[in-house]
Amino acid sequence: MPLSEVRIKEITDKIGKSKIMILGDVMVDRYLYGDVGRISPEAPVPVVEVKRETVALGGAANVAANIHALGDTALVVGIVGSDSAAETLHKGFSDSGLSNECLIVDPDRQTTMKTRIIGENQQVVRVDREDLDELSSKMEEKALAMFERHAGDCAALIISDYGKGVITKPLLEKLIPAARKHGMFVAVDPKETHFMNYKNVSVITPNHHEASFAAGLRIVDDESLKRGGSDLLERLQLDSLLITRGKDGMTLFEHNGDRADFTMTHFPTFARKVFDVTGAGDTVIASFVSAVSAGASLKEATVIANSAAGVVVGELGAATVSLESLRGSLKPRN
Repeated sequence: MPLSEVRIKEITDKIGKSKIMILGDVMVDRYLYGDVGRISPEAPVPVVEVKRETVALGGAANVAANIHALGDTALVVGIVGSDSAAETLHKGFSDSGLSNECLIVDPDRQTTMKTRIIGENQQVVRVDREDLDELSSKMEEKALAMFERHAGDCAALIISDYGKGVITKPLLEKLIPAARKHGMFVAVDPKETHFMNYKNVSVITPNHHEASFAAGLRIVDDESLKRGGSDLLERLQLDSLLITRGKDGMTLFEHNGDRADFTMTHFPTFARKVFDVTGAGDTVIASFVSAVSAGASLKEATVIANSAAGVVVGELGAATVSLESLRGSLKPRN
């Protein structure tokens, strides 16, 4: 369902006027780019001669970068260590124009850093430095206190769960009801193993693999998609569910007032080329929530998120989409 030019203008003119909180696993994405000219004599692996190095915000921090790129104000509640990776993350926040006031330091925890080595425009290997232990009760209390301090000013809450230990079941059991009490739109970018913890939220945005895992069936066609989506809607008592399906676009499930009644709407992909899907899920949930916060319906927000995703998958690494680029991608194609 393409949006009319009038509706595109109405929604995009209001994007950039909301404050959105992101709570989840923040991390640093480090990229080493180089040339591959030979195989190592030590093992059957390519030798990458590094020519360039970059760092970017990853995980929940990349969601915030996407929110900021669209013009909305992003507040990030996350946990970092007391280490060099945390310093890199703080610098990334500063360079991106993001506030780091809601980042909480846990001296017993390592800041997550993913290092991707790229040879001849292809990822050769990824090296992760991280702690996967769940937050202590003390850190959970600090995260909740930070949430409560700022919740009254925010239109929405994005829970960005990368399975790095920040999004715990005890935290969600307090966080979701509190966010709903504040009247916030609550969106979750899920970790498949945590699915049953995301009850009573506004929307969950899994890819089809995550949805298949959570529903306990292989989603291979419209019929299995319908069964899996309706099962998740019912079991988790969701307001809506947005399943991203790669080359097959996206499918939105939403209730029609009655919990037993729902609609399933397909949206074909906007991507003209797919170069790298890194961070695409971050762009989807960020643009979807920004659109809803600007007054878009769930279907309109899906069109906008689908279009935004089509832009970022055409770029290498975790990219963001500006409001100007988004407007351009939403224009009807000839």
